[in-house]
Amino acid sequence: MRIVRAVSAQTDGHSPDHRQAGPTVVRMLVGAQLRRLREAGHLTREEAGEAIRGSHSKISRLELGRTGFKQRDVADLLTLYGVVDDDERAPLLALAAEANRPGWWQAYSDVVPAWFDAYLGLEQAASLIRAYDVQSVPELLQTEDYARALIRSACADASTSEIERRVALRMERRRLLWRPEPPTLWAIVDEAALRRPVGGPEVLRAQLRHLMEIVELGHVTFQVMPFSVGAAAAVTGPATILRFPEGQLPDVVYLEQLTGALYLDKAADVERYWHILNRLGLEAEQPAATTAILHRVLREV
Repeated sequence: MRIVRAVSAQTDGHSPDHRQAGPTVVRMLVGAQLRRLREAGHLTREEAGEAIRGSHSKISRLELGRTGFKQRDVADLLTLYGVVDDDERAPLLALAAEANRPGWWQAYSDVVPAWFDAYLGLEQAASLIRAYDVQSVPELLQTEDYARALIRSACADASTSEIERRVALRMERRRLLWRPEPPTLWAIVDEAALRRPVGGPEVLRAQLRHLMEIVELGHVTFQVMPFSVGAAAAVTGPATILRFPEGQLPDVVYLEQLTGALYLDKAADVERYWHILNRLGLEAEQPAATTAILHRVLREV
């Protein structure tokens, strides 16, 4: 397992909306381009670091998109890499400047831990989001009251104002499902999550009715893993796979923990999680049955 890395972007007309993606993805794209130029010139990180009065570790952080860019550093690196034509330099310099602008979620920096900031940028840039959860409805599909009940339970010592800030952030994230070109969302949820009385019966019923409405969106697929499947549904805990417009970034597996998260993009790791989610998709009730299941659960809770 290793932390997410960037790969080279391609000018194939399939690029994320950087204003939506925020600085995380833009930094990764700029870093990937700089790495590709350095490798094409057969230069080491140490040599590149000397050109910007830095170290090889600084070049590594820049190429991985883990830090912001100084325009002078990018300009000096482009010169070192032989990119001297102003027309060729301008796009990457502009993108580097954009990478330093905060994403919309920076307004919620008081309630966004550092390890989650990267996910918010990746989520906004994804073209496909696949999720599996056994405990609760995925966050992008939650109602305000359902989200509030979960957050209040998870952050028992938080003030009312902090809880409301966290709820507001979660509701803002949902907007991506109503963008002109929204990502495809494919979620599989254990039946237990649909029956757990988060916030009480009325909150749960409202959440189920919300799911009935949202599954009507053409870009949302929602499947239920019934109790009858048994142990097969327990092959993994909650997991999310993010896929991006072709050629931009590698698929990323996001595994959230209590005090941090793992971002995996190693081919073997990603392939394993794709296999698991595909298997779960076959074992779960098929999407055509989702509405009937939600109606049944609604009557029984």
